Amino acid sequence: MARPPTAAQRRVIEAADPVTGRLKGTPAQLAALVERGLAFRHPRPPHDCFLTPAGRRLREAEPAPKAPPEPAPEASASGGGVFAAYAGAEDEVPDTGPARAREVRSAWQGLLELRRMTHADGATDRPCAWERGHLVQAAALALEADGHRPAGRDADGYRVRATPQPEAVAVHAPDGAALRACAATLERAGWQVGEHTEPRTRKRYLLASPRRS
Repeated sequence: MARPPTAAQRRVIEAADPVTGRLKGTPAQLAALVERGLAFRHPRPPHDCFLTPAGRRLREAEPAPKAPPEPAPEASASGGGVFAAYAGAEDEVPDTGPARAREVRSAWQGLLELRRMTHADGATDRPCAWERGHLVQAAALALEADGHRPAGRDADGYRVRATPQPEAVAVHAPDGAALRACAATLERAGWQVGEHTEPRTRKRYLLASPRRS
């Protein structure tokens, strides 16, 4: 039976990026995790290490961290925190600079790799379990990665909101054209999308759910 990871290796696993599973640690720690089957090294430069499904299961079995499991919308890699896509919170001031664009591209590519690693058939065209457990962040990342502008305190763009319905988020946009563009993006990203009308305001919005097949 394989030896359990050391305390230092467990800390590396716990600190993995929640979206991509990318690991940071010493070369010896990363090599040991790869040897144990808890991580794999990406074949393309810079050859970063990522959690395997076994590594993710081990991390999920760890005691819950003190911080909330869902990153705050304003946290981003550029600010020194964990990457989180902009969901369009009213108090956000979205960063649209080149550094943010690189972070979003990296996060999206990492999510596609996570799909490939966790789907039995290696498919990348439909959401994975992580996305179904982090609906708002997953939908927001798909939109931001496709170039849509998030709303915020001083911006008029998309907003992604949780709903009482299981595995569904609501997506709002400033006009019909923007709403249809968001729908097209989410459908390409593997989401089922329907357009609805709010009873009180009569505004149109999207109801989006991760596609399973």
